[in-house]
Amino acid sequence: MDVYLYGQTLLSSINLLNEKYPEPDGYAEIKESYSLPGGETINAAIVLSNFGYRTKIDGPFLGVKTKDPLIVYFQKFNVDYSGLHYDSTFDGVQDLVLIDKNSRTVFGKFQKYFSDGTKRWTAPDKAAIQSAKIVSIDPFFGDESVLAAKYCVELNKQYAAIDCPYNEFIHQRSAVNIISNEYIQNNYPKENAEELFHKYTGASDGLVVFTFGSREILFGRKNSPVKKIIPYKVNVVSTLGAGDTFRAGILYALLNKFDDEMTVKFAAATAATVCTKFPMALNPPALDEVRNLARNNH
Repeated sequence: MDVYLYGQTLLSSINLLNEKYPEPDGYAEIKESYSLPGGETINAAIVLSNFGYRTKIDGPFLGVKTKDPLIVYFQKFNVDYSGLHYDSTFDGVQDLVLIDKNSRTVFGKFQKYFSDGTKRWTAPDKAAIQSAKIVSIDPFFGDESVLAAKYCVELNKQYAAIDCPYNEFIHQRSAVNIISNEYIQNNYPKENAEELFHKYTGASDGLVVFTFGSREILFGRKNSPVKKIIPYKVNVVSTLGAGDTFRAGILYALLNKFDDEMTVKFAAATAATVCTKFPMALNPPALDEVRNLARNNH
């Protein structure tokens, strides 16, 4: 195994709109609709598998409405899903996504999923972490996500994280932590971005990356100046999955021991390439596409 990914995988009902997302009481025409894998973990796994890496996903239970449709795609992309548990009393994790050219709006039941007292996810697989070259961890599974990070530290495995606080263990021991604009706005709405960035770099020896959609990406490390790059300009069809696949680019860079600047550029190129496709799960980016974009635009 090359990459063990512990985090969210779900079934998404994806709808691409003809025009912009409508105002309240407005109307929008749906251009295309699909039922496809969604979530930070499976989207990253699909891209890495398409790049030729062996991936294993773990975390949320499969449910009655999600098991069979998801397994079709796990098998198509040769993603190892053997660690996922099936719960016949549970529908499975699902969401509804509406997408226009510049945004995606998600409707789900995640608050209920994470707050009803029932843990419908597996503990991380220590043996799988030990056999992997690198690891990806979502912070959303509470103590189990922290346990995955502690296993990585114990076994001397690098891991990439996303959207977790700077004062918590997952961030503090990560090789890379990617913080999205959405997370910043929801959790640190009054913080200056660069001041917050220094709080993150000060709490970890790893690489910190702040993403802001089409605006400048911030990246850097402890005791170093903030570095910035502008995301690649492409003909955007859909931004769905861009953040998830940015992490796939980070993981590819870790596997190939890129320096920090090339790591962020490759991740940005991966996300930009995904933005030219819809839906990504039916047409994931090829490695040559990403390499060419990274090579020719910076």
